[in-house]
Amino acid sequence: MLTRRAGGTAGFTMVEMLTVMAIFAVLVALGVPIMRTWIANVQVRSVADAIQNGVRMAQAESLRRSRLVVFLLTNSTTPQTTFSPVSNGKYWAVYYIPAMTDGTDTNTFIQSGETSNSSPSVSVTGSQSEICFNSAGRLVGYTNTVNGITYTCAVPTTGSPPMWTYLVQGTGSDRQLQVEVALGGQVHMCDPSQTLSSSDPYGC
Repeated sequence: MLTRRAGGTAGFTMVEMLTVMAIFAVLVALGVPIMRTWIANVQVRSVADAIQNGVRMAQAESLRRSRLVVFLLTNSTTPQTTFSPVSNGKYWAVYYIPAMTDGTDTNTFIQSGETSNSSPSVSVTGSQSEICFNSAGRLVGYTNTVNGITYTCAVPTTGSPPMWTYLVQGTGSDRQLQVEVALGGQVHMCDPSQTLSSSDPYGC
């Protein structure tokens, strides 16, 4: 309430100022947890997007090159030169696997990116550290050491349809996201807390 003091000077009383500050403090206290959850959810979505984009790039390159291409997760900070595949890696990388193993064809790095390295509160749990796409864009099994690099790709045998999954979770987040890569090459991001149906295309 605006008051007018003697002499015509307008202003707020101390009680009014304290009341406004108290209301503001309550609103901030209510809003901070909501904001933290929102930020955590954005980080989960960002990591899931990174994995999905990496998988789709690997598949697109396999079709474009008509060659075997691998998508992998790793904790190596330089996946363009050295890597050791792990199913919960903080980085992803895409490589072209040579068709010839006599040394005339070499491993070709295509692209890499971060998954959860820039979001330490987010974790990735993959059912497979590396997956290979054949020239038709389908998942294929491949185990070989080519030019000093060992590849161990397998095809999924469980699920309907069979698929590999990458579950993304975050501390403080109230949602999870999962990237699914089916045997036929279909890539789908979904919410594992929901069931896929005609009315819920975002479910798993």
